[in-house]
Amino acid sequence: MATHLKRGATAEENETVANKVRDIVTDILSRIGKEGDAAVRHYSETFDKYSPESFRLSDAEIQACVDSLDEQTVTDIKFAQAQIRKFAEAQKASMQDIEIETIPGVRLGHKNTAIENVGCYVPGGRYPMVASAHMSVLTARVAGCKRVIACTPPTNGEAHPATIAAMHFAGADEIYILGGVQAVAAMALGTKTIAPVDMLVGPGNAYVAEAKRQLYGRVGIDLFAGPTETLVIADDTADGEMVATDLLGQAEHGPTSPSVLLTTSQRVADDTAAEVERQLEILPTADIAGVAWRDHGEIILCEDEAEMLREADALAFEHVEVMTENPKWWLENLNNYGALFLGKETNVAYGDKVIGTNHTLPTSKAARYTGGLWVGKFIKTCTYQTCTEEASRIIGEYGSRLCAIENFAGHQEQCDLRIRRYGNA
Repeated sequence: MATHLKRGATAEENETVANKVRDIVTDILSRIGKEGDAAVRHYSETFDKYSPESFRLSDAEIQACVDSLDEQTVTDIKFAQAQIRKFAEAQKASMQDIEIETIPGVRLGHKNTAIENVGCYVPGGRYPMVASAHMSVLTARVAGCKRVIACTPPTNGEAHPATIAAMHFAGADEIYILGGVQAVAAMALGTKTIAPVDMLVGPGNAYVAEAKRQLYGRVGIDLFAGPTETLVIADDTADGEMVATDLLGQAEHGPTSPSVLLTTSQRVADDTAAEVERQLEILPTADIAGVAWRDHGEIILCEDEAEMLREADALAFEHVEVMTENPKWWLENLNNYGALFLGKETNVAYGDKVIGTNHTLPTSKAARYTGGLWVGKFIKTCTYQTCTEEASRIIGEYGSRLCAIENFAGHQEQCDLRIRRYGNA
């Protein structure tokens, strides 16, 4: 039986925090729905101390951000976007329109159509999430979305140049310096100055995630996202320094970010615990990572690989790193994860920033039923059908009897009318 050498916060404690967030977000959405731009400006002033003449950047302002960057930064952004574009294009190529004839005269098909209007949220604040622009804006563009807009909060009262450049290079049609719930609400509900979108995507803090949850239905969303999660699966071939580095590397996202070590090795467990404490003495983001590790970090000792597999599938974490003798075994056997990082040579930071896979991934056990953001999330697969007259009569006869079983008289008459019209076909 798995032994918890260190536990994180309980589900009850997490739910108490979630309830407070839910109430605050409900009030903000209600006010923005009623007051539009005025409420958006109020909340931007309140939370970000930011109230420009226009939240939308002009072409000149966007170019000024690009021009302010050094050549290496621009090169690095474009390199990352090239990797993400290449993988997204390959994913899109795997999505084919189809049409088949099921019986003579009946043709069924599906067509893949991009969502027209997409709103992308790119987090900012302490961590300007430049990479989120690639993951959302660029992927939507590869999918073929006609209008892609993006919002990001101000950094110290100004646009963050690298984030704006990334949005611009990715192909954003409109860029707004607007953060938090007010940004998500403005994009989803629309105001006099921001036309509404059909879908919201992108990560964010607990308030942004809750806003997307409450807005779902009025618009589509990529997925329900909570605090970022990292699981490291390690056997005795792993080393504590690397495990600790990768756990803390994600714990720095926020004070509620879970980081968990799942291992069959007491040595690795002990070494990792010691390394975490050592690294927290020197890590520049230890003020956040330390709280996350204290409150949400876990070390779970398992008897064997089979027990680790059961525990990992039950956790269904967003990021799963595998540091074992045979990483590919986990690719073949693990079912529930957002993204899998196989072998010590790769890590979550690669996936977050540059390697090419998308970093917007399921959290809070959602990996049991969905994957993360990818080009297919921006595409609707819609079906169609055609019949010849003879085929319509044949299908109609079956349909009429099946409708009668369910007492749907109106449905039955749709079938019967075709039988009468095409009975001599």
